[in-house]
Amino acid sequence: MTTDGEPPLLRIERPEDGIAVVRIDRPEVRNALNLALRRALAAAFRQLGADPVLRAIVLTGDDRAFCAGADLAEYVDASPIDILARDMGPLWDAVADCPVPVIAAVNGFAIGGGCELAMLADIIVAGRSAKFGQPEVQIGITPGGGATQRLTRAVGKFAAMRLMLTGEIIDAAEAHAIGLVSRLVDDDAVMPEALRLARLIAQAAPLAVRKTKELVLESMTVPLAAGLRAERAAFQLMFATRDKSERMRAFLERRKSRPRADADGEPGRRS
Repeated sequence: MTTDGEPPLLRIERPEDGIAVVRIDRPEVRNALNLALRRALAAAFRQLGADPVLRAIVLTGDDRAFCAGADLAEYVDASPIDILARDMGPLWDAVADCPVPVIAAVNGFAIGGGCELAMLADIIVAGRSAKFGQPEVQIGITPGGGATQRLTRAVGKFAAMRLMLTGEIIDAAEAHAIGLVSRLVDDDAVMPEALRLARLIAQAAPLAVRKTKELVLESMTVPLAAGLRAERAAFQLMFATRDKSERMRAFLERRKSRPRADADGEPGRRS
């Protein structure tokens, strides 16, 4: 995706039915986030999130960097009013609120805003040489893309405090050990593993996947009792779907199911 007269900032690929790959394409600055790229990402995720046949998205960069953070050339002389006018909250939210499951496939640097971008995903697959960190305090600012909230929820207070108060960069093995990374693989296995997980998601019941994602995200913001009530309601709702009946019957009959697209069993529609 691009604007007139500018090189593309993103490449969107559809390697298989039901799966999209969103590839950040600013290699000259290690895929750093400028405002144009943030807007392109938001537009892409809004469009993909509305696609009725899409089942999983893989977000990635290149071998050197997933995303090396904010493009500081746009920040060094910016005033508070400049930052306010950019209204970046909705741009982050477009990725975070995407109803389609998102897998971040991370090679190289995922630093600052790049780490925050990865944390907007539902699953993070990282290569062994990947690097993660939130070094904002070292350049005189705080995290602004959700790290104080999402990183703390992902890894706990003490690990999050160490990373954000020191700005220390950690390797993928440590990120995996503290719970920031879902899967740790060899560098050349990052995309194959991300696509394997995407296929598993794409093969699952679409409405069940969507509601499960909603429930897990909701668990981060509501009390346990409220989350449990929402889970029970979603569980009950699944019993109204023909997809559930077909998949359970196929399991009991030891045959391959004929998956339904949604609760009504109409391919191409999303409930």
